[in-house]
Amino acid sequence: MVVTHTYDGRLSEYSTGPPCGAQCLPFCYLGMMALMKPRDDHQNFWEGRLAADWTESGVGYRALGRPFNTWVYKVRREVFLQQAGTLGLGPDHRVLDVGSGTGVYLRCWKQLGVGEVIGSDLTEAAVTRLREHELGTDVVQMDITEPAGPWPAASFDAASCIDVLFHITDDDAYIAAIDHLATLVRPGGYLVFSENFLRRPPDYSAHQVSRTEEWITSVLGRAGFEIERKVPMLVLMNALVDAPAVVRKAWGGALRAVTLTPPTGWLAGAALYPLERQLVRRLNTSPTTELMICRRTR
Repeated sequence: MVVTHTYDGRLSEYSTGPPCGAQCLPFCYLGMMALMKPRDDHQNFWEGRLAADWTESGVGYRALGRPFNTWVYKVRREVFLQQAGTLGLGPDHRVLDVGSGTGVYLRCWKQLGVGEVIGSDLTEAAVTRLREHELGTDVVQMDITEPAGPWPAASFDAASCIDVLFHITDDDAYIAAIDHLATLVRPGGYLVFSENFLRRPPDYSAHQVSRTEEWITSVLGRAGFEIERKVPMLVLMNALVDAPAVVRKAWGGALRAVTLTPPTGWLAGAALYPLERQLVRRLNTSPTTELMICRRTR
């Protein structure tokens, strides 16, 4: 199997060979199997998940429960509104939200006064619910990793893609998604997206892949995006994917322990929320999900 990766700043192809062979990239055999999962399996996973739980926990850190995730999404919304609000988009502009899920960022764009906001999602479950709840908003079912779509090139002044890209487990499909976004956004327009931007080796699992910042920025550059800024979206209220292994395990265990029941999950979220708000404003980087804004230059 051939996997695209970055070495010394270059996009390259490597044969993974046997799971622990000399040519292996630094991820486990489970990760390799994740790369080979059919796209239908990926879509079926999200169809089932969102059909059963169309709430903050369905689209968020499910193991921590809905009460805790409700507080998490308060932070996410605040960061998104603050950053996207600086782009100067208003009544005369058109925005596409990719992977709309429960519609959080559709509503954020509307709150910012954008004239036309279009939603999209991979799953029929999410699209159906969004059409019922977001009346007057066009919502389409689409796979952003597929080059064909319902809109011509340069149709949008901006696109948002929040907590979507790290769920694309195939590297080639990830590159295709970025290329598709670059096609849809007009030159001079913006891409607002979240990622984990690891500064350690990539981490592959069945339904999520945390890739390196170097690899992600290389893909963006090749697609014609120029990075404007990157800020923390969360700091403590999520899996610390870019922290040392012992810290990742300890903090993950602590979060699961304090969110075992809905009441304790709500209290834990309420306790962390004020601190998290300060951290995302004061820090330049984060050991977990960050928000990046890019501008299409060509």
